[in-house]
Amino acid sequence: MPPPATTYTRYETRRRDPDPRRAALLVIDVQGHFASLAAPIMPAIASTVALCRAAGMPVVYTCHVDRDAPRGRPLREWWGRDRIDAGTPAAELLPGAGRAEGDLVVEKGTYSAFAGTGLEEALRRAGAEEVVVAGVMTNLCCETTARDAFVRGFRVFFSADATATATRDLHEATLANMAYGFAYIVDCERLQAALGKPDKQ
Repeated sequence: MPPPATTYTRYETRRRDPDPRRAALLVIDVQGHFASLAAPIMPAIASTVALCRAAGMPVVYTCHVDRDAPRGRPLREWWGRDRIDAGTPAAELLPGAGRAEGDLVVEKGTYSAFAGTGLEEALRRAGAEEVVVAGVMTNLCCETTARDAFVRGFRVFFSADATATATRDLHEATLANMAYGFAYIVDCERLQAALGKPDKQ
């Protein structure tokens, strides 16, 4: 679950707006398996997607699918039978996720959306130097993807109200970690203000 919209500002160490000419939105794992977890943030997901799309930013979706490949072994050890199998409703994007024709959908098999997926190359081809991260779970796939983006040289923006996880403590711990050394924290209100500005020169 996300915290109340105003609480994340206490973690901020820096503030910056995304540049829509250089940014892409990553919507992480908003799929059937996580439907109940994502339900409270679906309005914020829809707003975030709409704001970024209207600003001309590429929107990229990820879907987690468990495969019997070496990369997935640690996840199998950790989560056991809690699998997401390809071709099942659990693997499908939720109808309210806002996907449009032409949006890139990346299938991933571990916490990071960059690991073995070609996502970095796709973002570079699109001219992206910044990413906005939204989706589930805040402290697992969203946080790992954000950290990986940072070490790959992307400027990272992390949504406080369009991400969710199992508990408020886990959610806020990620926001604190992101703000301390990896990402600028944003929410729908901040994105609305930032993406509605005149083009930067």
